[in-house]
Amino acid sequence: HPPHTEPRFQAMTATTRQAHQLKPAHVDSADVKATTKKDSGIAQHPKTPLTTILLKTAVTLMALVLLTPVSMTLIFLAKLYRRVFSAEQLQQAKPADKAGSAQQKKKNTKTVMLTGAKMTKSLQLARLFSAAGHRVVMVETHKYWLSGHRYSKAVSAFRTVPSPAKDPKGYIDGLVKIAIEEKVDLFVPVSSPVSSYYSALAKPQLSKHCTVLTFDAETCKTLDDKFLFCKKAAELGLSIPQAHLITDPQQLVDFNYNAPENAGRRYIVKSICYDSVTRLDLTRLPCPNVKEFASKLPISKERPWVMQEFIKGQEYCTHSLCRDGKVLVHCCSPSSAFQVNYTHVHKPKIYAWVEKFAKEMNLTGQASFDFIETPSGDVFPIECNPRTHTAVSTFHDHPCLADAYVEPSNLEGVKLPIEPLPTSKPTYWLAHEAWRLMQARSLSEVAAILQKVASGQDAMLSAEDPMPFLMVHHWQIPLLLFKAFISAKEWVRIDFNIGKLVEVGGD
Repeated sequence: HPPHTEPRFQAMTATTRQAHQLKPAHVDSADVKATTKKDSGIAQHPKTPLTTILLKTAVTLMALVLLTPVSMTLIFLAKLYRRVFSAEQLQQAKPADKAGSAQQKKKNTKTVMLTGAKMTKSLQLARLFSAAGHRVVMVETHKYWLSGHRYSKAVSAFRTVPSPAKDPKGYIDGLVKIAIEEKVDLFVPVSSPVSSYYSALAKPQLSKHCTVLTFDAETCKTLDDKFLFCKKAAELGLSIPQAHLITDPQQLVDFNYNAPENAGRRYIVKSICYDSVTRLDLTRLPCPNVKEFASKLPISKERPWVMQEFIKGQEYCTHSLCRDGKVLVHCCSPSSAFQVNYTHVHKPKIYAWVEKFAKEMNLTGQASFDFIETPSGDVFPIECNPRTHTAVSTFHDHPCLADAYVEPSNLEGVKLPIEPLPTSKPTYWLAHEAWRLMQARSLSEVAAILQKVASGQDAMLSAEDPMPFLMVHHWQIPLLLFKAFISAKEWVRIDFNIGKLVEVGGD
């Protein structure tokens, strides 16, 4: 095998006490569920019989329709609970607090434009901005005109634009048109992986009409590229895992896994271009069938991948809002490959990493980082996503979050960064927890799920704003299923928190 320093391998390693000084990551079956030899192969998607696709879609669609009364009952119970407990809280509130709250809503009202209307994170920001007295305009692509969040009390206007992947100019022109017509003061992109770069491209034109809270296109591109991000972090002296740019499947076969500097290390490969299906495959290299595995991957110079060192430890995800290199908002939550539960935890080393990176890059925008914390307490970033993270749902009851986005001058005297309140409940999605409950194989698993539901709160369900919960589950997703049934399109799963069907080859 040729050494990994061969010119066609671009590699970087950590610069302080980082990947080369870290003990090799030995992996066992209990760490992360990896694919077996039988089912390994990220690009391997066996053709599903048409009857199976149609049956699965029809049954799921029918189930969501039949469960509508259940959702309505949950909304009624939430309203009843809120009425009983909020009456006592209102009586305890000081008159000055009530007057101050009403006065705050009347002054400094801004119009904020949010994209990503189909996703819970956009709804969360809309509710917080509206509660602070601001006017919210939600935007989505034409495909998701059926967004259930458009029916939220927090949303004053809902508009659609062309898909940025199919019509970049139409997308940018559409945003500019909405900004002018709605007299937008602030644009906060709540982007999908596909649209974050195009929202950054729109910044120069949108900046003529409103404040734009996102990175420039070049910074966005660097942050979103798993290889370039690691390269930049290494240049700043920050810890990173070993990473290699892969533009040819043969590189995975030729790589010298037994070289002294690589001995004992395991690697995973990820598409630099976001792929909602392949991202869940954690096959680790080297493996016995590496040649067969590599041959199935759609790797090319046009679609490069990154081979990244697999580091054993606990995964965490973060959400940060930065302005001029300063972190104003930060949260951190335990994470996983398919993450639909969020609870804030304090991780000083992770925050210190984010703080230094933001300062050195002079970031202005929203950035989400994924980290691994090793058993020894060292932290290593896996990737950066230059967009809002769903972990922002942990700020559901924070009174200062809106100011951090809309009126940062109001934060004078507030300790930064703003983090979720210590009393904030963890967030989840009932539909996902119900599915897990049906798959539970022991009473202990059932008890753990029920405990999670009892101690947390659904990220969409709100007694004051019940329509999004009802419409996402029984309008938005059913219509997407109906469309999939008509077109006989295969889908992998329903992701309620981002409001879409995860499809093979989908957006």
